[in-house]
Amino acid sequence: MIIKMPEKISHNCGFCVAHTLHDAYSLIKSLQHRGREATGIAAVGTNRIDVIKWKGPVDRFDIIDLYKLFPSTQYHTYMAHVRYATRGRKDRILEDAHPHTIGGKAEDKGNHILILDCEMAAVHNGQINEGYFDGIDRNLLKTECDTEALLHLFREKGEYEILKQIPGAYTLSIADKKRKEIIILRDRTGIKPGVLGWKDGKYCIASEDIALKKNEGMFIEDLDLGSAYYLNPDGSYGKKNIAKQQAAYCFFEWNYIADVDSILNGISVRRIRESLGEMLVREFYAQADLVTFLPRCPEVAARSYAKKRGIPFEPIFYKMRGERAFQGSTMDERKISIEENLHLLPAKDNLKGKRVILIDDSTVRGNNAKRVRELLYKQAEVGIAYHVNYTPAIGIVGKDGTARGCMFGVDMPPNDSFIARGRTLEEISSEMGMPVNYISLEGMLRAYEESGMPREDLCTYCIGGKHPFGILNQDSFMAKI
Repeated sequence: MIIKMPEKISHNCGFCVAHTLHDAYSLIKSLQHRGREATGIAAVGTNRIDVIKWKGPVDRFDIIDLYKLFPSTQYHTYMAHVRYATRGRKDRILEDAHPHTIGGKAEDKGNHILILDCEMAAVHNGQINEGYFDGIDRNLLKTECDTEALLHLFREKGEYEILKQIPGAYTLSIADKKRKEIIILRDRTGIKPGVLGWKDGKYCIASEDIALKKNEGMFIEDLDLGSAYYLNPDGSYGKKNIAKQQAAYCFFEWNYIADVDSILNGISVRRIRESLGEMLVREFYAQADLVTFLPRCPEVAARSYAKKRGIPFEPIFYKMRGERAFQGSTMDERKISIEENLHLLPAKDNLKGKRVILIDDSTVRGNNAKRVRELLYKQAEVGIAYHVNYTPAIGIVGKDGTARGCMFGVDMPPNDSFIARGRTLEEISSEMGMPVNYISLEGMLRAYEESGMPREDLCTYCIGGKHPFGILNQDSFMAKI
């Protein structure tokens, strides 16, 4: 059987499930770092599911008017979602946004869509290869998104068969008009995060525990791998362990995606980044006058590196907005976001002739690094800037000859324009216009182990590791180069 990798729709997103509209709105707003392109909410009542989706971040739609659309007397549970698409479909943002639905009457308002009286609705973080959807009637699908296909698969086979037959990557929530409870599934690999929380006497779900911390909720547990959770209208919950656990946590969640103060699967994001900074000291040495970072994610690692080296730490960049250029749908949008958003602090004259170590979380396409190079060399006139990444080179060709990338929900598909693909370190540095260095794979894994995460529990496929579940032949996912 030939399995094609989805070419158009995949995403890294955040979602939550709560029992009041206010809680759903607040929780998902606290997960905005996971997606900003579109926001959606499904309001679930007795024998009724209504959905709204709008373009842009959560606060683009005031909650005071959401209450007019979804009066609290008519609903008992709400599923909310923020989407970060990894393909350019600017003309279909709302169509592809979550929640995805079966049935219902759509009212397109231009910048938002209402879908009323749906049969089912789902929100999803992850990416599932389309080969698992053989047998689904494609004529029933309105989009090319794996979430919609997954919802149809659920209607045909139910949650038990999904967990047994599809190893990953998904953490998702499904509302079905025929069932009173909301069903939450986390695959056996746990590639995507998810937590069970408690707020105001009722249980809830969120992608990260930071959403609970910021909204006076309480963390209960990370969702068990291979399990189904059931949130009942009265706020209670049930759980069934269905598939055998096969941990393959995405390391990039700790390195970049997650909030710095989140704890994922029992491991602190902050501690991982501190450990990565400390490990860089063991692997990279250069005479320098100061250590800085490319805002905002690498700050913890940069401070850790500077402290360990005994070199002054100094922020020298600022951003106008907290948006992540990585989350733009197209290359042009990412470049515009970087150019408009990333700037030097006014004291740039103090940098002339200085030797700078710039700590970065990762270099995927090189857009941020090229902007930084321009700012440091042309505007600040530094003597030299060393660009040091605490993530190994992403998108390389593995030892098995297979081109790496992510097929599990991060914007790094194997056919992407990776700066490291087919280049030596010297060639990468030449392309960037400054010395570039990466932490070694072994160094990164040691940093994780020293922070309490076994290396065998990580998915490192995009940086040369093995396929996280390997049930399907890798050749069916991507072409060899």
